Amino acid sequence: MWQVAGGHGQINPESAISEMFSYHDSGFTTWDMADIYGPAEEYIGEFRRRLAKQRGEHELSKIQALTKFVPNPGPMTRTIVEHHIDNSIRRMHVKTIDLVQFHWWDYNDTSYIDALHHLSKLQDEGKIRNLALTNFDTERMQIMAENGFKVVSNQVQYSILDRRPEIKMTPFCQKHGIRLLAYGTLLGGFMSEKYLGKPEPTKLELDTLSLQKYKNMIDAWGGWKLFQELLSILDVIAKKHGVSIANIATRYILDKPVVAGVIIGVRLGIADHKSDNTRAFSLQLDKQDNDSIKSVTSRSQDLFARIGDCGDEYR
Repeated sequence: MWQVAGGHGQINPESAISEMFSYHDSGFTTWDMADIYGPAEEYIGEFRRRLAKQRGEHELSKIQALTKFVPNPGPMTRTIVEHHIDNSIRRMHVKTIDLVQFHWWDYNDTSYIDALHHLSKLQDEGKIRNLALTNFDTERMQIMAENGFKVVSNQVQYSILDRRPEIKMTPFCQKHGIRLLAYGTLLGGFMSEKYLGKPEPTKLELDTLSLQKYKNMIDAWGGWKLFQELLSILDVIAKKHGVSIANIATRYILDKPVVAGVIIGVRLGIADHKSDNTRAFSLQLDKQDNDSIKSVTSRSQDLFARIGDCGDEYR
């Protein structure tokens, strides 16, 4: 639900909540948001109210609402942490948050350890069902493990282009029973037929925050010419399976070790890809498909060497 935070087109609240019912009925019942994503938490709260009123309280058990705790760096007291979590609980219209994903901007400020301590206490008290991370690197996850913190997942950028999680994070997660939630898998929409065979977009044509963000990733990975080669290969694979390029990109990451799910952005009331996204579940990539993808990605830049571990692009 980053898409409702601004920078992705004007979202109409009524259209958005109506569209959420449509996603729910199509089987897409897990919503990912953050306390800093504009009205995202209020949207899920209003959706939950209407769902319970129209279909009964039992229908709420089908929804998962995952949010994030993204505080400004600084001292992390119990009062500060609980204030933020209580606000999310109120806005989301829940008693317990299914998953709180903690993000921290500055590793030089070790108050993130204090924040985790307080979050763990709130989990013990029933305000948080599962405690998780977003955009933390493997080194910090190791420190958390050494301090006895139990997290179930880390949300990181992971795509056919950006395979940095495979260097250090996947082995660490396998060892500690932690899963990954992948975002950026479709590169904000670049992983689609819309950009196949097209000239490199100008800055003016990058009209959403996602396109601006992931065009920079394409440039760092190998540039527009190599990306076009990748899209061509993905198009061949997609046609072979009778699906879309986006389906191939999604399935490729879903098949990776420790990946629990791929998060796909929704521009509620603006664009709709529900029927296309469902095809990723019945798709199975074979060795030939994976070898074809590798024939292009093997010629790309090493993003781990250029950027660093997961989340380092934010620090």
